[in-house]
Amino acid sequence: MSLVTLTDLSKTHGAQHLFAGVDLQITAGRRIAIVGPNGAGKTTLLEMITGEQDADSGTVTRAKDVVIGYLRQEVAESKGRSVVAEVIAGAGEVSGIGRRMGHIERELEEASEDAELEELMAEYGRLQDRFQALGGYSLDAEARRILAGLGFAEGDVERDIGEFSGGWMMRMALARLLLQNPDVLLLDEPTNHLDLASVEWLQGFLADYAGAIVLVSHDRDFIDAVVNRVAELNHGRLTEYTGDYGDFVEQREERIAQLERQALTQGRKIAQVERFIERFRYKASKARSVQSRIKQLDRMERVVVPTEHTKSVKFRFPQPPRSGRTVITLADIHKSYGDNVVYDALDLQLERGQKVALIGPNGAGKSTLLKILAGVLPFESGTRELGSNVRVAYFAQHQIEALDPSNTVMEELASVGARLTSVEQRKLLGAFLFTGDTVDKKVGVLSGGEQTRLALAKLMADPANLLCLDEPTNHLDIASRDVLEDALNAFPGTIVLITHDRYLIRSVANVIVEVNGGTATPYVGDFEYYAAKRGLDIEQRGATEGRATPRGVEVVAPKPRESASDAARRKRSQAEERNRRYRRTRDLRAALDRAAHEAEQTDAELAEVTALLADASVYADGARVRDLIERHNAALDRASSLVEERARLARELEAAESEALVSTG
Repeated sequence: MSLVTLTDLSKTHGAQHLFAGVDLQITAGRRIAIVGPNGAGKTTLLEMITGEQDADSGTVTRAKDVVIGYLRQEVAESKGRSVVAEVIAGAGEVSGIGRRMGHIERELEEASEDAELEELMAEYGRLQDRFQALGGYSLDAEARRILAGLGFAEGDVERDIGEFSGGWMMRMALARLLLQNPDVLLLDEPTNHLDLASVEWLQGFLADYAGAIVLVSHDRDFIDAVVNRVAELNHGRLTEYTGDYGDFVEQREERIAQLERQALTQGRKIAQVERFIERFRYKASKARSVQSRIKQLDRMERVVVPTEHTKSVKFRFPQPPRSGRTVITLADIHKSYGDNVVYDALDLQLERGQKVALIGPNGAGKSTLLKILAGVLPFESGTRELGSNVRVAYFAQHQIEALDPSNTVMEELASVGARLTSVEQRKLLGAFLFTGDTVDKKVGVLSGGEQTRLALAKLMADPANLLCLDEPTNHLDIASRDVLEDALNAFPGTIVLITHDRYLIRSVANVIVEVNGGTATPYVGDFEYYAAKRGLDIEQRGATEGRATPRGVEVVAPKPRESASDAARRKRSQAEERNRRYRRTRDLRAALDRAAHEAEQTDAELAEVTALLADASVYADGARVRDLIERHNAALDRASSLVEERARLARELEAAESEALVSTG
């Protein structure tokens, strides 16, 4: 059954023709990625599915009672309630029922007349049945589970939403949408504000999602993990392919080759007809035949081969001056924000030619470290030393804020490229698709992708040999990301990069620096090397051992042979430590069993009280009803507390067992 059907849609914005003849069918279980260049109309198409925009022609048919949820690229800021309350508020009907039940509970406390009490109790019973059927009693726990998956710490979910940045507001909007569980889930660039761990979690969540998904994303890894169809919106047409992004690329090449063959055949036929028309155009005896062939050409639907490559950023970074071997050294860096200590005694050294990806959870200090490396953020103590002939360029994460909206494109570039002539400035902007009159457009009216391209052009205006890049691919389409990837690979200097695009990390980085817990640990190798090393829980042993350093793998000599008495003391100490860990895991298992047993008892009591409240005869006794409601609310609070307690105990047990495994490995 089709949930939403698009038929022959067309849309034009002013003088810009977006698309025509768009057909798409969205059914349950179908997961569609809409791809294409910036400005092709992908977001417009999503808004037509929701009904927020109307098509110039064509129809959008939605199934009866279908629920459509839409995650936009930007969300409005708000405040006044907690994170978890904001997420639960998106649950629609069930959230409204819960609020009404709370109102009735307060009214019951003030009710004095039997008739009023009976009426309130009857309404409460009806609402409670509906609330339970919609899964309302598990809503809070599910909201907290989703928020945890998207990177919210346990203590953050009760904070006011107004305390969070725009990126975290986007995560709240996503959590709210996932809890709503709509029939059709529309996601516009959902990974833009997520760290790698949250992207992995979201992929797993969507893998089990029962509804339909329509996704706009430029993250190829994410597309491959989520979708089973790709629809390319390009040159005003939507073409659908079965499979993931890799399948799409292969099938598109086959389709283009087939269209080229058809166009060649059609071209020969058209040329033949045109020769006939030209030969007999002025011969009266052939007038009818000529007119017939002219009409034949007019009716013929021409085969269009999409051979025009999508415009994208085509550039190479200018050759920077050659730096010394050691590019930058951080020694004993201390950095804090008020009472929050981000780094204490941090050491890091980078060398010429290294292409470093900083990875780690949000809030771990990646952007702080990048800013310290770039020299744009002061620190309390320690030293930052640049190597010989090192010049630094910094690409900030939020370039929209860094650009002056009142400037024209040309004026914005000239603010950093004063040493370039006007011709050189125009040539540089042309490489970033700003040609003709577009250089006179105000920065404030540029799209997100255009602003990103302008910021990259500014970066190029003054060549540097240490590039510090914070999310450079945000708002760039896949074709432009490919070109950026090629440029970074060809760049002869040193790069430090923060990105959530795993494809870019795998393609470019030859050093991974893991940022977490106030440390920055280098892994000299690509992303697969890092993943393999981090997947090892037991210590590597052998005649020699190695550890990653900024200069490569440092070989460490084997430890000297220990004496018999030292060996005995070591073994005794290890045995005592194993016993302590055993007692610790035993106590944790017992506590987890007790919590599970108590949860079963609480669930049983909740079911019993719910059944009693569903019995109409109970409402004749007002005092008993009040007692049942109090028991019901207490059981709900206890159940919620036990969910958190069991999750905490499970985490502690897992950590203790892992520690025991390492020690016995």
